Amino acid sequence: MEAGKKLGGRYKIVRHIGSGGMANVYLGHDLILDRPVAIKVLRFDFRDNKDALRRFQREALSATQLIHPNIVGVYDVDEEDGLQYIVMEFIDGTDLKKYIDLQGRVSPEKTIHIMHQVLSAVALAHKNRIIHRDIKPQNILIDNQDRIKITDFGIAVALSETSITQTNTLLGSVHYLSPEQARGSMATSKSDIYALGVVLYELLSGSVPFDGESAVSVALKHFQEPMPSIRAIHPEIPQSLENVILKATAKEPTDRYATCEDMMADLDTCLNPERLGEAPFAPVSLLQETKVLTPLSVEVVAKEDISKTIVSPPPIAETEPVQEYESGRETVVGQKKRKKWAFVLLFLLLIGLIASFFLFFYNNQDADALTVPDVSNMDQASALRALEDAGLVLGDVSEEYSDEIAADLVIETSPKIGASVKTGDEVDLVISLGEELFTLLDYEGKEYESVLDELRKEGFTIERTHEFSSEVAEGNIISQSIEPGAQVKPSETTLSFLVSDGNESYTMRDLSGYTRKSVEDYASQYGLALTVTEAHSDAIAEGLVISQSLAGGSAFVAGDALNVVISIGPEKPQVVTFSRTITIPYLAAAASDSASEGNNGQDKETTSASSASNKPNHIVIYMQDEDHAMGDVFREFDISADEVVTLNFRILEGGSASYRIERDGEVISEASGLTQ
Repeated sequence: MEAGKKLGGRYKIVRHIGSGGMANVYLGHDLILDRPVAIKVLRFDFRDNKDALRRFQREALSATQLIHPNIVGVYDVDEEDGLQYIVMEFIDGTDLKKYIDLQGRVSPEKTIHIMHQVLSAVALAHKNRIIHRDIKPQNILIDNQDRIKITDFGIAVALSETSITQTNTLLGSVHYLSPEQARGSMATSKSDIYALGVVLYELLSGSVPFDGESAVSVALKHFQEPMPSIRAIHPEIPQSLENVILKATAKEPTDRYATCEDMMADLDTCLNPERLGEAPFAPVSLLQETKVLTPLSVEVVAKEDISKTIVSPPPIAETEPVQEYESGRETVVGQKKRKKWAFVLLFLLLIGLIASFFLFFYNNQDADALTVPDVSNMDQASALRALEDAGLVLGDVSEEYSDEIAADLVIETSPKIGASVKTGDEVDLVISLGEELFTLLDYEGKEYESVLDELRKEGFTIERTHEFSSEVAEGNIISQSIEPGAQVKPSETTLSFLVSDGNESYTMRDLSGYTRKSVEDYASQYGLALTVTEAHSDAIAEGLVISQSLAGGSAFVAGDALNVVISIGPEKPQVVTFSRTITIPYLAAAASDSASEGNNGQDKETTSASSASNKPNHIVIYMQDEDHAMGDVFREFDISADEVVTLNFRILEGGSASYRIERDGEVISEASGLTQ
């Protein structure tokens, strides 16, 4: 089937993802509900097989009744252009076979967690009278959270009923085939339990117990060879866990677990310390010795039951008598035989007369002797009539609870039924109140294992389902199917518990390149306690994640703390301010040497000196720092006397400043590399 094809105007084929014995499986997209689905389409070579078509449809519809968290949900069943198809839940993961190939053998603790989910799902199917018939790791899906989903319920039934054999399919399934199926007998729920035992073996060892070059050779091993000991290969596995495998895969169905619940209960406790020293499991059918019955002779039978058994003599043959000679005397054998049987008849007659005499004597001696009639399971009125008819009188009537006798019926009498009594004696009756009612408690929040042990002792049938919970500790009960305070009969009641698997774990993403808003959305989606801090970074752009406390790829649960550092760009250096105080000396101009001869010498000299002392110096200051450049004039002024100036510098941390002072065009002071 090509990608892009639509089935029912609703399901769009995306790609082919697998094939089975009867069907091909495609990844599809539900265009109405906008979700991925798995679409199983009956193969073309079965389109003309009416039995296959009818059973495919019937079994597919019955599979929709199996609503369980560990069973792949069936959404729709339909037909288009002669194609029968089933729309199912899509599981983003792999099958258990590939999981084992990739991971290798699985630890006992994880194996029990996986098998508990598988057993819970198969138990529901068996209660709905559906036998899987093709349990194998290829039909068990597992996602990245180790959640199990079983598929192909019902389809396996259709495959077996139409007697369709596919070489590849048989070769894949024969490793999990029960001995009775290998012999050609009909599969039962215990055939599924056998297959579950093989799956348990494969999880713990990484390989199947029986293998061979052909399907036939493997099938023969299932009913001819004993199950290999897993402890011989892996001695670290406790005997109690191996016993679960041995009991589930017993050759005779009567030696296996009666139900999946029984196997689940045994598996739940197999790692308990008190069970680690358990003896190896031995099937009951192998422990029973064969008894040889010795035939009894006619004489023994006659002696043991002479009053009830009469041995008729055989007819006397009318033949010529045989003559014998003994001490010269002739004896006729026929005459001897007739005398022998006459003696036997006489002996029996004598025994009968003696028995009649003793019976007559006993009856006369105990003419008033009676026996208590069997009034068990009668109501009180009927029991009273029976006692009166027997010549007895009703005595005391008491009541007590009984798990075996229905309410208002007789449990027992005193004297006991069949006891010897006399006419007119009293007989006491014990009347059943029925099964004692049990008042259910509130088990929410309590440890499931302790509640399970308590209620099983009372006779309840217990079912268990799983769910992640952030509020209830792992292994404790989230809810119960029957309200607390209800009074029920344990033997007739199935009580279901929803048990917490603890916080659901997720895989942390690598948040590199995420913005603050993206991080906040992610933390909100998974319930993380987010803390955001900021830091400078030369490598990460401003506003993006620098680092995270939970590494990408690590596991986390809702409520875990997540610390994220966001970049605020490269760090800017600090500005440093400092100052320098500098004294600029005044330089007076030199006196003029050209004095006029005609003037008064004293006056000319005085005038020149006064003029020179009053001429100002022109000062220009240049400065370089964070705010100024050396090529620009910082300050320019005139002085007529020494001048003190203060230069204030602003530089970046690690930088330096410079200045230069010119007086009348001549550099009189300069400095560079100035720091605080």
